[in-house]
Amino acid sequence: MRVALTGATGFLGLRLVRELLERHDSLTVLAHAGSACALGRIARFLELTDAPGALIADLPRRLRVVEVDLGRPGLGLTDEAFQRLADELDVIWHSAGNINLDDDIGNLRRVNVEGTRRVLELAAAGSRKPLLHHVGTAFVGGARREGVVYEDELDSRHGFENNYERSKYEAEVLVHDWARAQGRPVVVMRPSILVTDLPPYPELPQHPLQFLSRIVRASLRSDGSGPGVPEDRRPVVRLAGHPEGHLNLMPVEHAAAVMVRLASRPPSGRADVYHVVHDHDVAATVLTALMERIAPVKVRLVEKRPDDPEPLEAAADLFPGFTPYLSHRRRFDDTRVRALLGPCSSGIRVDLDYLTTGTTPTPPPDGNPTLVPAGTS
Repeated sequence: MRVALTGATGFLGLRLVRELLERHDSLTVLAHAGSACALGRIARFLELTDAPGALIADLPRRLRVVEVDLGRPGLGLTDEAFQRLADELDVIWHSAGNINLDDDIGNLRRVNVEGTRRVLELAAAGSRKPLLHHVGTAFVGGARREGVVYEDELDSRHGFENNYERSKYEAEVLVHDWARAQGRPVVVMRPSILVTDLPPYPELPQHPLQFLSRIVRASLRSDGSGPGVPEDRRPVVRLAGHPEGHLNLMPVEHAAAVMVRLASRPPSGRADVYHVVHDHDVAATVLTALMERIAPVKVRLVEKRPDDPEPLEAAADLFPGFTPYLSHRRRFDDTRVRALLGPCSSGIRVDLDYLTTGTTPTPPPDGNPTLVPAGTS
């Protein structure tokens, strides 16, 4: 079976590479043209996660890298090269995407929507009719903050919390429309917020919660305070949120394993949608405690955004796409996943210690942590 993957050097994509290589002898990586060496980044990730040396040494044989441009017709390839690629594939995993919640909607659409359109064109052109596995997000459920979001729901009546959610919704609509028009099956995986307890490294992509380090850096710069502030003198940061708010945070390693297990099931012949979520939610107060652990502040949840924000609160407002989630109290239904795979417990408790480990940068030899800029997956 010939398998291709977009987004292989992203936060989730790197884990999918490892899972897919455990099941397939070879993998075609559709890497962004002009980006850093995909093979080298994958090898570095495997080294940092203690992969077997034999797997790393064998990467040049097992991984084929094809440089593409998801923003251009034909993936930026010649007509001949595009058709040759399309005709040799049995499965396409589409994991590439811009995960910057508050990016300009045009930028997000260029990657998340138009990129999906180009991958669909690749799937349509293939003589082997490759099966598409599309990685979306559970947050296409939009701005509804209570109740249950079901796997067969896809509509925009609740609006969206940020531009990222909107772009991923539009991309998934494309996938469903394509499946109906082509009479082809597709598999849509909708993970919740992906996290890890692997300490951040400059060579690896960030996960969504690492933006908290950026808030810390911005707030310390604006306030002039440092990490040694006594607890009784720490400034209070008011953030809009609900005291009973909760979010689903899914360990990325477990998410990749569940996705690949789902992909091994025969498709139904239509669009199969799965919520890839953890078996417990994390209280919003755990996230505020995380901020207090990595910054010399006290965080207080308030009913609405302060009209007179202090400098530290203004710094937090630089990342407005995330703060609405502190008011969420909804649940993502994953009945279909449980029906196919049974209980999918990872055995991992996502708690304050777990999140601290995965959010706090690893100090380099000079002892000063390195904060990694956000990017695309």
